[in-house]
Amino acid sequence: MPAMNVKENPTDFQIEYAAPGFSKEDFEVSIDNDVLHVSGGKSKEKEQEDDNYSRKEFSYNTFKRSLKLPASVNTEKEAQATYKDGILKLQLSKKEAEKPFNRKRIEVK
Repeated sequence: MPAMNVKENPTDFQIEYAAPGFSKEDFEVSIDNDVLHVSGGKSKEKEQEDDNYSRKEFSYNTFKRSLKLPASVNTEKEAQATYKDGILKLQLSKKEAEKPFNRKRIEVK
C-alpha cells in the first residue's frame, strides 16, 4: 500500500502517492460519487534458459486506495494527475467559496 499525503490549499487539494517502480500507464484514477479511487498494477516475467536448467521468475505488484472527498471538492472540474520520480500527484480543485453575507444595520426612526 503506497504512502499517501493530502495537503489542503485555499484553491485546491493536492494528494501524493509514493509508488516507485511504476509507469504512468500502470495507474487508474477515477472519481465516482465523491469517492476518489486510485489503483496501480504491474507484472514482470523473466525467463532464462541454459544447457542444464531453466529459470522463470514472476513479479506482481498491485494496490488500490479509495478516499471519500470533502464536499468542498469541485468534482465537475477536471482533476490533474502527474507521475514523476516515483510520486503520483493529483490536484483537485475546490468549489468557489460563497460570498459572506454582509449584514447591514437599518436604523429605525
